Amino acid sequence: MTEDILINWSPQETRVALVENGAVQELHLERTLERGLVGNLYQGKVARVLPGMQSAFIDIGLERAAFLHVADLHTAAPRGETPIPIEKLLFEGQALMVQVIKDPIGTKGARLSSQVSIAGRMLVYLPQDDHIGISQKIGSPETREALRQRMVALVGTRDTGGGGGFILRTNAEDASDAELAADIAYLRKTWNTVRERALKSPPGTLLHEDLNLVQRVLRDLCSERTTKVRIDSRLQYEALQAFGQQYMPGLVGKLEHYSGERPIFDLYSIDEELQRALARRVELKSGGYLVFDQTEAMTTIDVNTGAFVGARNFDDTIFKTNLEAAGAIARQLRLRNLGGIVIVDFIDMGREDHREAVLAELRKHLVRDKTRVAVGGFTPLGLLELTRKRTRESLARMLCEPCPTCQGRGMVKTARTVCYEILREILREARQFSAKELRVVASADVVEMLLDEESQHLAGLSDFIGRPISLTAEPGNQTEHYDIVLL
Repeated sequence: MTEDILINWSPQETRVALVENGAVQELHLERTLERGLVGNLYQGKVARVLPGMQSAFIDIGLERAAFLHVADLHTAAPRGETPIPIEKLLFEGQALMVQVIKDPIGTKGARLSSQVSIAGRMLVYLPQDDHIGISQKIGSPETREALRQRMVALVGTRDTGGGGGFILRTNAEDASDAELAADIAYLRKTWNTVRERALKSPPGTLLHEDLNLVQRVLRDLCSERTTKVRIDSRLQYEALQAFGQQYMPGLVGKLEHYSGERPIFDLYSIDEELQRALARRVELKSGGYLVFDQTEAMTTIDVNTGAFVGARNFDDTIFKTNLEAAGAIARQLRLRNLGGIVIVDFIDMGREDHREAVLAELRKHLVRDKTRVAVGGFTPLGLLELTRKRTRESLARMLCEPCPTCQGRGMVKTARTVCYEILREILREARQFSAKELRVVASADVVEMLLDEESQHLAGLSDFIGRPISLTAEPGNQTEHYDIVLL
């Protein structure tokens, strides 16, 4: 399995596509004015302590106060012991260095931690800790222990000017001592700069900002499977080369400046794929289809056979549709960056071996997902539950906003429904105010219905209230929008 990474850069926006064997698997987007906050360090101020929730709201200079739970608060409490109550650790007005661990999503503010971690190429630095951790994805227990011993020697102790905690990332498995030592030095230098800024800065100050999306491509997305990283900006290509030579020299050879006539995303029809990733319905090659519904609490995915009737019997048709859907769902989760609880309504399967095969197919495709996914089994109702770690907004939430006509409901009231609302509102207004005439300003389709099919009801209401009712069609009005003017 090989993969290419394409970077489409402009001053206002950076777009990154990860392509595996010619198919787009992930899309990442960063707008200059809307950069994510995860990893950023701030000098915060405690705005409110909530003992009942064991949490606090912290002002870090954003539109909404950020949220800090006691579990994410760095304390000197020994491991395994009952944590100290948050009201004994924080007080309103207190200055506190905090790090964003989850971006603001919807109406929720950012999630914070006071346990600082700074990511490098091969290591994550934990300046308040002395623990050496090794990624579980690295080799055997013997390999991890050998790496731990090497790190202990490189890190040293606080008494000798060293110390601090480090976690070895997956790509540190084959790193030399010189490479690890260079990463350690870079991370410590970064932390010292942050501490100096914190001493001089008022609350709400950004102390350290995580790498931009172009740089994170080298740090987070590149792997041994990556063959090329193509970027369509000469300026950003040179900047990324310089960044890579300093921190990730082994990846510089994969960088390539794309100077073709066609837009870089046209190479794999990525813009068309992006449009499909925003659609509610996803077609399957067999003729079946998926329907995605994203809510605040969860995402539901419905699998349907559609036009697929190719198998010998109905059970085989269902099984083959569900198998194809499993692979498509795994891809769409990555492509749309769907997080939180996901409920999949596969077509009901009567055979247990079919269920197990579909579950195995889904897990096989989810292995390549860099975001943590936990898959449960089928519920008694035949629904499949899974959770995918939510670290940033989904693709749809980043690129779209609720429809101004239906306010995100996905439906609008019928013209007849609005007509009856208007008749009730006229009666209400006539009882409260003594106007000589009432004028209805509404959309053309509503006015037409009041003059035609509902004309008898309108005339009867006019007689009942003893006042004339006039109608005006407003071309710009949506069906649900109307006004009643008292004359």
